[in-house]
Amino acid sequence: MTDDVYIAGIGMTALGKFPQRSVKQLTQEAVAQALSDAGLAREDIQAAWFSNTRQALLEGQNTIRGQCALRAMGFEGIPIANIENACASGSTALLQAYAHIRAGLCDIALVVGAEKMFFPEKKAAMLQAFMGGTDIHTIEDTRAGLAAMAPELIPASVRQPGAGEHSFFMDMYAAFARLHMQTFGTTQRQLAAVAAKNHWHSTMNPLSQYQHDMTVDEVLADKLISWPFTRSMCAPISDGAAAAVICGERVLSRFRENPPVRIAGISLVSGTRREPTDYANHLGRRAAFAAYEQAGIGPQDVDVVELHDASAFAEIQQVENLGLCDIGEGGAFAESGATRLGGKVPVNPSGGLVSKGHPVGATGVAQLVELTQQLRGQAGKRQVEGARVAVAENGGGFYEVEEAATVVTVLSR
Repeated sequence: MTDDVYIAGIGMTALGKFPQRSVKQLTQEAVAQALSDAGLAREDIQAAWFSNTRQALLEGQNTIRGQCALRAMGFEGIPIANIENACASGSTALLQAYAHIRAGLCDIALVVGAEKMFFPEKKAAMLQAFMGGTDIHTIEDTRAGLAAMAPELIPASVRQPGAGEHSFFMDMYAAFARLHMQTFGTTQRQLAAVAAKNHWHSTMNPLSQYQHDMTVDEVLADKLISWPFTRSMCAPISDGAAAAVICGERVLSRFRENPPVRIAGISLVSGTRREPTDYANHLGRRAAFAAYEQAGIGPQDVDVVELHDASAFAEIQQVENLGLCDIGEGGAFAESGATRLGGKVPVNPSGGLVSKGHPVGATGVAQLVELTQQLRGQAGKRQVEGARVAVAENGGGFYEVEEAATVVTVLSR
């Protein structure tokens, strides 16, 4: 078995709404960048994993999405596997490639996440695609359970039908935000502080979907989606692609241009049945501490984080799950400035999902691109000085009380 596995090359498109660009075009741009960054040719890649969640539903290209996208670039003959694991697809693809290399089945592999979510002529289908991220056979029971979570906190003025633009996943995050508010005293202003911080971070990321700064008050005054969330607290619909070349230790000498980044720990965990207030057993926390154990580190060693803030509340919850603060203190931790650039442990310096964008199948790989840049010292104005240990948390799907899958990855230089 190979002792260690490394990220040796990275590439990523801008994120946004690109109705004229195809999955193949987005894939080609990201992969070409990753190969160039690694100093490799297409022929050097021995296996590939391709992450996508929407192409089958919105374009009709199913079962061989990766083969089709990569064949257009000349990749033929090598093993190519397709990964679909909700929003955690990209990081799950990394786990599979990592395991392949660790098993000695290849030395150099490619991980790609590519997603087309924006089809202006298919708005109903765009929204319907989200529903497959939960158990469709129990969805009404799930809705009822969410509606019962601290409904009394919702102001009377927004309890009327039609108040806000509702989506199932934002309603889900909003319900858990309210429960957290009721249990720990988290405030709507603290949620807005998270979103404002990430919008500020994104002004320093030229690949972000949004690149405008927002104050806390501007976030609070934005359009209501699902109380306590306004629009700028929620991840947008995004198109984009990201790619990473990963390699085993025995071929490290081939990579001289950019220092490879070690995958020090990686853990995939699925959701369980538990009480909503049993925060200590949240799957994100279980995944985090499993990855920490592999890497031989603790939360106190983490310098920079990219995590799955599909909503502003998700960042508060995952900061707690990662052990960066105590359970229940995530809101105050964010409001204190601890997670801003220059703070105790910067979180989502890329702008996060709420501002950088959230092209579902590409999101996990995009997080790795950002953290690799951070550990190389190549993140420009958003660089976290002296970063040596980085953590990515990437969750996806939803059961009754938590995500269906979460991957936590520890990177080190």
